[in-house]
Order: sequence, then structure tokens, then C-alpha cells
Amino acid sequence: MDFDEYRTHDATSLAKLVADKQVSSAELLATAQERAAAVNPKINAIVRDVPASPSDDLTGPFAGVPFLIKDLAQDYADLPTSAGSRALKSLIAPEHATVVQRWIDAGLVIFGKTNTPEFGAKGITEPDVWGPTRNPWDLTRSPGGSSGGSAAAVAAGIVPCAGANDGGGSIRIPAASCGLVGLKPGRGLTPSGPVVGESMHGAAVQGVVSRTVRDTAAMLDVLSGGSPLGIGLRVPTAINPAPHREAFAAVEATAAALTELGHHVEELPQAPFDDAALARDFLLTWFVYSAWELAEAKRLTGAGDDGFERDTLIMAAIGRATSSVDYLDAVQRRQEHTRRLSTFFESYDLLMTPSLATLPPRIGEFDLPVALQHGADVLIKTRTASLLRYTKIVDDMVDKNLGWVPYTQLANITGRPAISLPLHWTAEGLPLGVQFVAPLAGEALLLKLAAQLEQAMPWADRCAPV
Repeated sequence: MDFDEYRTHDATSLAKLVADKQVSSAELLATAQERAAAVNPKINAIVRDVPASPSDDLTGPFAGVPFLIKDLAQDYADLPTSAGSRALKSLIAPEHATVVQRWIDAGLVIFGKTNTPEFGAKGITEPDVWGPTRNPWDLTRSPGGSSGGSAAAVAAGIVPCAGANDGGGSIRIPAASCGLVGLKPGRGLTPSGPVVGESMHGAAVQGVVSRTVRDTAAMLDVLSGGSPLGIGLRVPTAINPAPHREAFAAVEATAAALTELGHHVEELPQAPFDDAALARDFLLTWFVYSAWELAEAKRLTGAGDDGFERDTLIMAAIGRATSSVDYLDAVQRRQEHTRRLSTFFESYDLLMTPSLATLPPRIGEFDLPVALQHGADVLIKTRTASLLRYTKIVDDMVDKNLGWVPYTQLANITGRPAISLPLHWTAEGLPLGVQFVAPLAGEALLLKLAAQLEQAMPWADRCAPV
């Protein structure tokens, strides 16, 4: 099968071709690998090859379909999982992650691992160890993160669907940046094992990025084993009170389509939760978690500070400087955020927001200013990095890292499912997603609405220019 034909099929369609013996799994793998060889040097999406075993004897709903997994929390037995870190680059996984085993059992042919920022701690994918992944729609821009490698690979046509995970927007941010579907399942629906029971205390979950809603729905079935809707719409946030005009255009066009479909969309005069407090709580818990991850990576590898990126060291230092009382306060406030959102869902079926408040950033745009880099390096070397908590560096990291993606953390903090759909393209040809957040166990509702919008505002035939 040549690439032009391959690119017209989603994973569900390719699986049917294999089942009907119109094409073999070996042919599909060869096409996927040829496409990877052609575009990966440009986008740097795949960072490690996985020995693939295509076979006509494969079984499962996706038998014979080429697939990529993320190089973070998706361990493949006897291969390293770097988590985007120099220190972990050669750390061998002793067994398959549960999600990887389920994908194998579904018949998928895994042939590579995709790029991620160190520990998945950023909304961009530019780790020192592998270098930046580039957006197939514009090679000067980021594909988002932390599942940026997977999203770039799908957007470039290497595979129709790829493994991803989401602890603060890491499925939805790259899906929005690359013109894909990105569903964050609700807490506990997809497995994090066997090593971890709940990743990030349930905030992080496993899933995929894909080009079609039906692939996302079918993949959710693999991983987890109609009436008019009332939808609340909110665009401005405390962190970014003036989003890009394209963010407004994205939700306005979507709201019009939803109304045409018979749904009721109501603009909310204010956020249904304290979004400023939620952002602070999210970052505080993330900094503390970064401190733990850094300490664990050092314990496993014996690496020193020079094995990690400056931004990771900064976040870990702030985490170590956070008192246990402040951390527990932030954790306890999760319940308040959850209660407020639950109250909102007593009146509405879904919450709609842009997925991104701005265009995807250009590569390197989020680098700290040189003066702040030097200051941070001095504090890190002198073991006084805890003072970073009281400097402009924290504000700079907050503004840059959350200012363009202020919408996605809500679903992680409250454990609610959310999906980003590629419903808008800018005048420059860049995709901007629209996000829907549902009540607990609302994945089916999200996918039902997504299928309606996919038919009303089709996107699967759009191709990245790379």
C-alpha cells in the first residue's frame, strides 16, 4: 500500500482491510516505516525504535495496524523508557505497562516510542536528551506536549493513532496544536499499572491521540475494557483574561454548529470555579511532584544535577521549598474545585472552552531569558535554589506555561473527562482545538457529541503540509 492510500484510512479502516485480507500487516508496517523515514528527520517525533512483529495471525480489534507508544509511563519490556530525561535514557523497563499490553492484545503492531519533555512536565516537547519535536503544520512551532511526539507522528501521517497520556492537558494540548482528537478519560477508567496504581494521585491518565472520533472511542474500549445538550461556554480566564482572537473564533464557530444541531449553548458570565486558585494549586502540586520525580530519578540512576534540565531543577527546587501544610492545603482544595464543578453540572451537561488560549508557541519561545537562566544556575550550583520560589522566575514560568493553556488543568484536578476536537483552523493554516469537559463517567457523552461535530465540521481530510 502506498502512502497516499494509507493516509486516507484511520486505524479502524486499516484493521478492516487487514481482516478482509486486502492488505497484510507487514505491508502496513512497511508503509508506516517508510513514512517515518521520510518525515521523522524533519519533525523528530520518534525517538526510539521498537522491534516489530507483523503477522497475519494477529487478533483483536486493531489487528495488524501500525502503532507508536509514548516514551513516558508506557513501558515496553526490555527497552528503556527515558521519560525525556538524560538520566533515564538507558533505564530498562522489566515488563510491559498494562496499557501497552492491552494495545498488543488488541493486535496493534508497535514499532516505535515517541518524544516527550522530561517527566512530561511541560506543555511543549523540547527535551535536551532528544531535542525538540516540531509541529507538522509549521516546523517553527511546537506540537504541544507532553504527548507532542505522538501528536506530531499522527499529524504527519506516520500512524493514524498513537499512545498518549494526560496529567494536565498532555493529550489535549498536542491534539489541539496538531489538528487531532484528544480525549482525556476520567479518573480510573484506563490503567496506570503495573508499577503505579494511580499516576499523580489519579490526575494523570492513559489514552491516545488520533485523527477520528471512532478511533478514539474504539481505543477507549481497548484501554477501559442523542438528546439536546445544555452547554456552558467560557473563554476568558484569570491567568489569560484576553485570549487570542482565534480562540474566540474557534468557540464561536463551534457554538453556531452546536446550535444548528439542536443543542443549547450559553455563555457564562464568570467561570464556574475559582480558576486563579485552581491554577495556583495545580502548579504547587506539580512542583512538589517534580521534586519527588527528580529525587526518584537520582535514586535509580545515581545521576547528579547535570543529568537534568534547568527547568526541571527549578521546579523541583520550588517543590522542595513548599511546606507540607501548603501542599496539603492545595490537595484539599481539589475537593472544593470538584464540588464547584459538580454544582455547575447540575445545570449544564457540558462545559465548552477553547483548548488553547493562543497559537502554539514557536520552538524555543518558552526558554527563560538569559539573565534569569544565569541567576537560576547560580542558585542551583550554590544549593540555594529554594530561593527561586520568591523570584520572578516563578511568575515567568506560570505566565508562559499556563498562559497559553489555562483550560486543560481543570479536568485533571477534578478527575473529569475532557476532549479536544480539531474544529478550527487559523488564517495561517494552524489548528486550534475546542475542549469539552463532562461530568464523571461522561466519556460516552463526549464521544457522542464529538461524532456529531465530526460530521458537521469534518476535519479528517485535512493534511499537515510537512
